[in-house]
Amino acid sequence: MSSNHTQKMKFELEKYTIYTWKNWMILHWILNPGLAFNELVLGQRVPKISLIEKNSNKPRLERMIVPCPHCETLHDGRIWSTENGMAFKNWFGLYCSNCGNIIPCLINVTSLLLLTLTFPIWGWLKNSLKAKWLENQPKRYEKISVETIPNSFDSQNWIQTGLTWGAIMFLLVSLLIPYFSGQEITAKTISIGLIIWFFGGLGFAYSLKLFLNKTGTKKEKLS
Repeated sequence: MSSNHTQKMKFELEKYTIYTWKNWMILHWILNPGLAFNELVLGQRVPKISLIEKNSNKPRLERMIVPCPHCETLHDGRIWSTENGMAFKNWFGLYCSNCGNIIPCLINVTSLLLLTLTFPIWGWLKNSLKAKWLENQPKRYEKISVETIPNSFDSQNWIQTGLTWGAIMFLLVSLLIPYFSGQEITAKTISIGLIIWFFGGLGFAYSLKLFLNKTGTKKEKLS
């Protein structure tokens, strides 16, 4: 289905806030070079359009909806949670279990650059890889349930998430990239990297906690 169909989808603006690339959290996903790892290696993707129910006192995490532009099914965003085991392996987009099509997703700028530069290596495999991926999707969605999914950012869980993300970024930015690009790795650069990504990881996870736990008791601004 073309992107024009995506743009023609009609939503009840009194009921939903529409999130696109213009939202600061979504824009962060596009511009942060570190998130290219999540996208290219882990297969974590963000839909081009998502909705948030406005008039509800539930946390934002439980109000997130992902619309399919092909069949117009409104999917609970928690389908693609780590608790369901569906947060990753979505390299080609988010699969719609209702119609079998792919829900279009945004792409990180660094991911796009890397994919463009390496296209001669992987380009000729794209169609076969995508066909195999699509073939495996229905089985992944057979026993999906959102009713018993806990809020991953309740209590102190956000700390574990932040430290994990910070550790991945430290390994990538402070060790792997300098090593393969021929830059010098010293005790000083390692120490600075540890400090930056320790606090950077916690800061990122805490901001995500605030974002996902926000209730909808007030009208949210249209994004």
